[in-house]
Amino acid sequence: MREDELLPAPNILLIVSDDHGYADRSALGAQPDVRTPALDRLAAEGVSCTDAYVTAPICSPSRASIISGRYQQRWGGQWFDSAAFPPDDVPTLAEILRDQGYRTGYFGKVHYGKEGVGDRACPPHHGFDETLYGLAGQSFGRLNYLHHSDESVESYGQPAAHHMAVQPLLSGDEPVEHEGFLTAEFGRRAAEFMDADDERPYFCMVAFNAVHNFCWQLPDSELEARGLPAFRDWSPDADGPFMEWYDDVIVPNLPHGREYYLAQLELMDAEIGRLLDLAGDDTIVVYVTDNGGSTCNFGDNAPLRGTKYTLWDGGIRIPMLWRWPDRLPAGRRTDALVSTMDLVPTLAAAAGATVEGSDGVDLLPVLTGDAEPAHENLHWDCGFQWAVRSGEWKLSWVADDANTRHLRDYEHAPMGEGWFLANLADDIGEQTNQLSAQPEIADRLRSLHADWRAEVGLEAQTVNP
Repeated sequence: MREDELLPAPNILLIVSDDHGYADRSALGAQPDVRTPALDRLAAEGVSCTDAYVTAPICSPSRASIISGRYQQRWGGQWFDSAAFPPDDVPTLAEILRDQGYRTGYFGKVHYGKEGVGDRACPPHHGFDETLYGLAGQSFGRLNYLHHSDESVESYGQPAAHHMAVQPLLSGDEPVEHEGFLTAEFGRRAAEFMDADDERPYFCMVAFNAVHNFCWQLPDSELEARGLPAFRDWSPDADGPFMEWYDDVIVPNLPHGREYYLAQLELMDAEIGRLLDLAGDDTIVVYVTDNGGSTCNFGDNAPLRGTKYTLWDGGIRIPMLWRWPDRLPAGRRTDALVSTMDLVPTLAAAAGATVEGSDGVDLLPVLTGDAEPAHENLHWDCGFQWAVRSGEWKLSWVADDANTRHLRDYEHAPMGEGWFLANLADDIGEQTNQLSAQPEIADRLRSLHADWRAEVGLEAQTVNP
C-alpha cells in the first residue's frame, strides 16, 4: 500500500491566472516593483517548478489541455481559430474527481473556444457542481473587471459592450448580474465553497481573469489609494476605431500601464492569500497561469525571451507552484521538465484515481524529490509556428506570414523568423542560434517533432531546414 493511500483524499485547490509574467513574483527579486506575498508564501511552503510549460502560447488551446491532461492538437486545437473543448469521450479533471466522491466548484473565466451557454465547455456540463463563470470566448477572450449586467450592456452599447466584455456572468446555465470587482467576487465565492459544511473532499478551480488586459478597470477606492488616474473603456463615438484605440492602451503607450497591471496582480494575490488561509495541511494547492506573460500588457518575463503569442520561452514557460504540507517538502525547487498536462494525472493520482490516455505524468515523485525526470520531450504546434524541447535543447520554427506580421504589429509581439536552436541550460534567454553549430541536434529534434505530429494526428508538414 502506498503512503498516500493511508491518508484521506486531499482537498484540491487549482488556481489559474491569466497572462501572469514569469518574472512578476516578488520572491524572485527580479523586479523591485512587484509585491506578491501570497504567491511567495505558496512557494516557501511548497515546491516551485522552474521549467514548467503550457501547451500553447495563448489561452484557449492551453486551457483545453489543462482540463484534459492531453495535447489539444489531438482534436485539432492549434490556434484561436481551431481551439475547442476536448471531445465528449475525454474525461475532464472535474469528472475524474467527481467520480472519486469529490464535490466540485468552478469560479472564474472560461475560454476554450467559441462556446455557448449549455455547451460541454461550460463548467456545469463537464463535471462542476457549483459554478460562477463568464464566457470570455464571447467577448474577445476577456471579462470586464467591474461590470457584468444587462444595464452595462445597454449603457456601453454595441459594439463597445462586446469588446469591453460586460455581459452577465453565469451560474449553471442561468445569467447572473454582478457590478463590482470581479477578482474579489471569484475569490469570495471560492472561499465560500471551500468553507462549506460538507464532509466530502472538494475540488475548487479558480480561474481569475487577472492579469489580462485591460488592467485600468480597478475599483475607485484602489485607484485613489494608489494615486492612479481613472482610464475610460473604449467608446467608438469618443475614441474612433477599436484597433486604433487598442494601440494606445498597450506597451509603450498607456500611461501608468505597469502600475495598473501590478495593482491587478496584487489584488489577485490578496485573494489567493485568503484562499491559502482556508487550505489546511490536507489540501493540495496548485498555481499556474494559462500562457506566458503578456509584455504588451506590461507583464515581465525576464530572463526569458518573448511574450504571449510566441514560442520563445516567454510565451510558454510559466510559474507553477505546488503546496501540500501533508506530502510535499517546503521551499523546494525542481528544474524537471514539466507541463500543465501533468495536472490531471497528478491530482487524479493524489485522489486515488488512475487516468488512461493522458499525455501528462504523475508529478508526485518529482515534487517529493524521489524522482527527477518527468518529460524527456515537450512539443508545441500552432501551425504557423512550432517548437520542441528535448532535455536542454529547444528547436523552434516560425513562418513569415500574415499571422506573425499581425501579432508583431497589433500585439507588439516580435515572433522571430525561420529556424532557431537554443541550449537553454547555457542560454535561457534564447539569444544565440546554435543551428549551424549543432546540425545533428537540430535534425534529431526535427525528427522528434515530425513523429509527434503523426502521433497526435496532425498532417505531415514540409519545412525546409
